Amino acid sequence: MNIKNMKKVKDFHWEPIEGQIMTRWSKDVDPTEPLPEYPRPHFRRNEWLNLNGLWDYAIRSKEENKVNNFDGKILVPFPIESALSGVKRKLKSKQKLWYSRKFTVPKEWKNKNILFHFEAVDWEATVWVNKNKIGSHQGGYTPFSFEISGFIDFEQENELIVEVCDATDKGGQERGKQALRPMAIWYTAISGIWQTVWLEPVPKTYIKNFKLIPHIDEESLNISLYVHNPSTEHEIRAEIKDGPTIIVSVLSNIDDPMVLKIPSPKLWSPERPFLYDLTIKLESNNEIIDEIETYFGMRKISLGREENGIKTIELNNEKIFQYGTLDQGFWPDGLYTAPTDEALRYDIEITKELGFNLIRKHVKVEPARWYYHCDKIGILVWQDMPNGGVNYMTDLPPNINEYKDLREEHTKENYYKELESMILSLFNSPCIITWVPFNEGWGQFDTEKVANLIKKLDPTRLVNAASGWFDFGVGDIFDQHSYPNPIMPHKNKIGARAAAVGEFGGLGLEIENHMWNIKNKFVYRNLPDKQGLMKKYESLISKLKKLIEKGLSTAIYTQTTDVEGEVNGLLTYDREILKMDKKKLRELNMSLY
Repeated sequence: MNIKNMKKVKDFHWEPIEGQIMTRWSKDVDPTEPLPEYPRPHFRRNEWLNLNGLWDYAIRSKEENKVNNFDGKILVPFPIESALSGVKRKLKSKQKLWYSRKFTVPKEWKNKNILFHFEAVDWEATVWVNKNKIGSHQGGYTPFSFEISGFIDFEQENELIVEVCDATDKGGQERGKQALRPMAIWYTAISGIWQTVWLEPVPKTYIKNFKLIPHIDEESLNISLYVHNPSTEHEIRAEIKDGPTIIVSVLSNIDDPMVLKIPSPKLWSPERPFLYDLTIKLESNNEIIDEIETYFGMRKISLGREENGIKTIELNNEKIFQYGTLDQGFWPDGLYTAPTDEALRYDIEITKELGFNLIRKHVKVEPARWYYHCDKIGILVWQDMPNGGVNYMTDLPPNINEYKDLREEHTKENYYKELESMILSLFNSPCIITWVPFNEGWGQFDTEKVANLIKKLDPTRLVNAASGWFDFGVGDIFDQHSYPNPIMPHKNKIGARAAAVGEFGGLGLEIENHMWNIKNKFVYRNLPDKQGLMKKYESLISKLKKLIEKGLSTAIYTQTTDVEGEVNGLLTYDREILKMDKKKLRELNMSLY
């Protein structure tokens, strides 16, 4: 059960900060229980406590180490710069953001370990419970947790304090498209808590993490389990269900590898995104110690045979052409945070309805529920690593082909740490088929080393070592960017890899009353009306068909929606207007397959 701990708001009226366009989902935000859904669909237990809601906040200088009086209320988990936070204030590089709230813990959890989960906080977070410092974390895109049972009072309210520092593009950390001075293709910076905060009771020995590796050729699923505080008396039981029917049940010693045979498996693909349910139980003397629910898809992504001297990409041993959108994951009202789970799902649904089978998640990591929706809906994902390092806009010297010598060592260490954390946290999502560590040279360094590390961490997926700009001949894909027309990379550059145009298009159309209030708009190619936009888009599809015949495996159109000053989306930033005829657009896209 989801144990609610959110009190109705009294003597305080929360509302979004007006001044920019909003999405239709903003009206559905409940300040007593924003984003109430279970935050980790791929790793479910029954009991949990959602701490989203109205918290106290304060912005102070970095020199101040505590807060006596707070500035007001903020709606967690919306970033403080967003309208939906109810604050909409900028956090500067020399400031700290402080959060505070009270919470109670059910008494029946008293003899359990209590995990305090933060799904994402940008960028450096330090956490206190009842004035005890319980830990710190650096990295704005991946989940982290602390075990806090020794600091909890089960008889009365507990106090939580979170301190956040975030220098964005003045700190060198991974930040994607965030900028303290947004312009053109750079967007409003976000800071602080931007995904769900929650508590979870677990036994003293519990399942900490797991990896699921499907093998469609061997008709099997490999399970690697990581258990906290294990002993040799513990056993693992795994049960696979096809709907309500248990089709596989295996009991194994805790140290033995688990290989579950699945005869004639149903394969996962965009056309048929079939998912098996999986229950994993930690047992001792026939008693269940811990139990989790998850799911998996039987699918394989690989380089295929050569055609025209160029490698193809295969899904489940069959050649596939991937056509997708560049998806920034920004919202006019919540910035990094979608207003509701329905809104989060909508962007995926409309992308598939328009005939795309792929999304390139661009220099951002989404909440776990986004990947869950991709798994369920059936769409392939290229996952970018958010890039950092020097300021992309001002600090890139001419004629440089890698940022290697421009990144300070501590930012490289942070990159590797967050890269590994991203891959581990998203490993079990079947929708993800390609990792993209660098985009257009932003923060690029040690390219071959990074590509090899990703292959070591995850040999089951493809690696696109550098999307656009600086290629070092490594990875599985050669990726070239071209605006507005797609082009075919030269065979001599591709080598024994697949060919992709990782960005093209960027066709723009301004829709009055549905644009971000910013003076200078950005677009790669502006069109005067919907008819002109459709005609130009149709010509791009014609060009793509010729490139597919020459061996192109993937094309990614810029982009799903307008974002702030960019007006080159298929949809307006508020998701209200589709700029081309839906039926015609789908027909054009489907003709590529």
